[in-house]
Amino acid sequence: MDRAATGPEGGITTETKERDMSSTSTSTAAAGTSIGPGTVHVIGATGKTGRRVVDRLERAGIPVEGRSRRSQPPFDWQDRSTWAPAIEGASALYLTYVPDLAVDGAPEDVADLVALARAAGVEHVVLLSGRGEANARRAELVVEASGLAWTVVRASWFMQNLSEGALLEGVLSGLVALPAGDVPEPFVDLEDVADVVVAALTDPALRGRVHEVTGPASLTFAQAVAEIAAVTGREVTYLAMDPEDFREAVAAQAGADYAQMLTDLCVEVFDGRNVHPVAGVQAALGRPPRSLEGFVRAEAAAGAWR
Repeated sequence: MDRAATGPEGGITTETKERDMSSTSTSTAAAGTSIGPGTVHVIGATGKTGRRVVDRLERAGIPVEGRSRRSQPPFDWQDRSTWAPAIEGASALYLTYVPDLAVDGAPEDVADLVALARAAGVEHVVLLSGRGEANARRAELVVEASGLAWTVVRASWFMQNLSEGALLEGVLSGLVALPAGDVPEPFVDLEDVADVVVAALTDPALRGRVHEVTGPASLTFAQAVAEIAAVTGREVTYLAMDPEDFREAVAAQAGADYAQMLTDLCVEVFDGRNVHPVAGVQAALGRPPRSLEGFVRAEAAAGAWR
């Protein structure tokens, strides 16, 4: 979910610590290709994956422009007057939807933006999607049927939700509470997600596919926070909340609509459908995904939970 509180780029799962650029550089060089003379526009450039993708493209010398509500020109999913100026001159788009593709109307928004992009001469669209979400799949189908070159990066829950997302406060307070029961989740490292996105943008061989990306192993939230506790010495526990209690707690802080969306999303994806890890990172990058244990050690060394 940024797939944070929740989703691809906003939320507890839809985007900042840069640790490893070697895999992106290697995969791009190995492909021996480029995206062409145009520019990549990153929609959601200040989000968890967006800012990492912008940084990687800049380091690779690929023309890139970040678009967000604070950029010039700005981009705001809730203000359609910003859409056309934000994509003008782009040859490729990386799309992240805020707050999450799970919200009502998200597939329709993606459809309208993609149609606008096609009319503006955009050639390739990469969509960040959420694993196991019905509404996200509808958005994927829109991109696949767009007539443009397309790539979907479908991610499991981000490890970084525990270090820079909505779950960070819970870790620091000693209690992470979610309606996720004891269902295992193959958490994925955002560094892997960003590497796959950049590979998709720069290697035509990766186009026309859904790249489902997870970590190498599934852990429950209790096991994930126990790993943080073991490495940092903090006392951190996990509480499996009743969905209705969770909805009421989130509504008091973030409003009823957001609380309902987030609760519904948790109920949907934590029903066991996503428990098995897959080999999408290995297939796209030629290397295994990073483990949660490695992530925790690196984040602890960087001071994420001090």
